[in-house]
Amino acid sequence: MGLKGFVEGGIASIVAGCSTHPLDLIKVRMQLQGETHVPNPAIQTLRPAFAFNTPSAAAAAQAALHAPPPPPPAPRVGPISVGIRIVQTEGVAALYSGVSATVLRQTLYSTTRMGLYDVMKQRWSDPNSGNMPLVRKIAAGLIAGGIGAAVGNPADVAMVRMQADGRLPPAQRRNYKSVVDAITRMLKQEGITSLWRGSSLTVNRAMIVTASQLASYDQIKESILGHGLMRDGLGTHVTASFAAGFVASVASNPVDVIKTRVMNMKVEAGAVHGGAVRDPGTGPKDSQGFLIWRDDGDE
Repeated sequence: MGLKGFVEGGIASIVAGCSTHPLDLIKVRMQLQGETHVPNPAIQTLRPAFAFNTPSAAAAAQAALHAPPPPPPAPRVGPISVGIRIVQTEGVAALYSGVSATVLRQTLYSTTRMGLYDVMKQRWSDPNSGNMPLVRKIAAGLIAGGIGAAVGNPADVAMVRMQADGRLPPAQRRNYKSVVDAITRMLKQEGITSLWRGSSLTVNRAMIVTASQLASYDQIKESILGHGLMRDGLGTHVTASFAAGFVASVASNPVDVIKTRVMNMKVEAGAVHGGAVRDPGTGPKDSQGFLIWRDDGDE
């Protein structure tokens, strides 16, 4: 019974991930808006925490503090405009950039989290009613999401980079051919730790997503059936799924924006990146507002 949950959850997630990949790519491009066009020294001199500090890096960081303010950022556009621009400048095929990484990510991440949640749901549910208390649902979601994210982080890093590559000038692109090529080059050029860059953010996001999505789905479905609003069927599942997806998107998007930016960073000289604590302070400020809910809406 436990294996069935892993297989069903994995297959469903792979199909969903491939189907919505263009939307996810547009989401990543929107989350990175402002990074290319705003040469803010305070942001440009950030670097991943695993990179070594040097005197020149410290001097560059100090000079950045006294640099003149950056020019105003280019106007930001919505998802439809971003999608049209991608098709016009990169072609329709660009909407599926990084789809191989999506398949691997869903295989590792979603299969693990949904399978583990199903196992814990079976063991923690009330034997009489078959329902699981909300607190246990949230706990199961946190545990399953955290473990799944840790397992799937390498594919997540590759996916973000492959989706974001087209926004850069040709000379600055990584040009990964596939998820295998991406992971291989990261290992050779940046070390094994690069595969888990932003892993703390990935784990936090996955815990929030899984706890809010799966727990709210079960809770909403039970409430609908308990109050006799709908019969147990496709309509109930769709209604609960839409509601759960909305809850998960709103809850996890701030961490998702930060995660995307950290994973997309290149190893360069500069001050050590402050991580999740610093980024909410610098990112929204340099993005002209509290924009950590930018492009809310991803599983």
